[in-house]
Amino acid sequence: MKSTSRDIRIRNCFSVLRHLIADNPTSRQLVARETDLSVATVSNLVTDLIELGVVVEVGREESGGGRPRALLAPHTSGGVLIGVDVAETYVHLEVYDLGLTVVDRVWQPLDTSENTPDEVIGHLVDGIETVSDRLGGRPILGLGVSLPGQVDVAGGVSTFAPNWNWRNVPFRALLTERLRVDVPVYLDNPLKTVTVGELWFGDGRGVDRLAVVNLGTGVGAGLAFNGDLYRGATNSAGEWGHTTIDPDGPQCRCGARGCVEAHVGAPAILRRWGELDPRAAEGSQAEALAALAAAWRAGEDSAVRTVEAVSRSLALGVANLVNIVNPDLVVLIGWVMRELGEGLLPEVERRLPEQAMEVPLKALELKVNHQTRNMVSLGAAALALEGHLNLINTVGARSRR
Repeated sequence: MKSTSRDIRIRNCFSVLRHLIADNPTSRQLVARETDLSVATVSNLVTDLIELGVVVEVGREESGGGRPRALLAPHTSGGVLIGVDVAETYVHLEVYDLGLTVVDRVWQPLDTSENTPDEVIGHLVDGIETVSDRLGGRPILGLGVSLPGQVDVAGGVSTFAPNWNWRNVPFRALLTERLRVDVPVYLDNPLKTVTVGELWFGDGRGVDRLAVVNLGTGVGAGLAFNGDLYRGATNSAGEWGHTTIDPDGPQCRCGARGCVEAHVGAPAILRRWGELDPRAAEGSQAEALAALAAAWRAGEDSAVRTVEAVSRSLALGVANLVNIVNPDLVVLIGWVMRELGEGLLPEVERRLPEQAMEVPLKALELKVNHQTRNMVSLGAAALALEGHLNLINTVGARSRR
């Protein structure tokens, strides 16, 4: 679909603000140099961002003989954004200023029996009301919520959350009805939100072709091209975890056999280890995976064999992604990578040349995400920020036509 002039303006606006967030205070001239936009274009966009309450002038610097240049920074004392990571076992809520710095957070455990929309929304509302009471009157500019499963972004509907057996739940409408505050709500799933987080504040900033591979209980890949999240026709792009690497392999929760997720998702890893070691069934899923990582570091045969087998499957999946998408960068994230990345990454790198085509592989950079921040909550807040920036069409840009 052809981009409109407004699409281009919004994309340029995102680019300008990303640079301001990453490196401030700075001047219009330096932002223009970093973004490859003209100074006039940057000046117009900055005027809009100032009118929108997102950017402020914070001083001046000498310009080498000319007039002093105004220095710019995000308006960190103004409105705030809320990003929420809703998972099967917790609700993690973070409040961000417009520099995407955390100013408050709430974490609530979610019992596995609390899986109805009403129960999940109850925890979410409690968290939002808790932080709202501590904001001292600062306005909430947007609320981004990451929900597991498939999400209809435009309709605000959780179309399918398999672990909760949700189908077509009008989540945004139900949440809005119970909120005390009037705030725009943006929904998506963890694959999309974490990719947006990488674009704004991670390794993906400035990368033209990005794939973010998330390894956890579920598995998937978020895709972004030229700084924009790629959603596909039905917001289903990135279901890489449900591509087949072995048609005779184990059954996946999606119903098919031999999916990537059925080989490298946390339950699959523990099932494989459980064939060799009974410790795989001890404690929670997270505790068992931590035990596997400790056993691998200790050089125990069952753990080494398990990690090698998982690495082979992961290399197959990543190679397929590289051959199809030809990304500049693949970022490996997720709690499974935090536990096992030390063992998985070297094996994946060693095996990739056996599966991936030579030319796209040469152009590839493979990284493990070492961010200590919750990238899902950050990405959800960034979605809310993008929604707020779309109001740019109603401020200065309109008055200058």
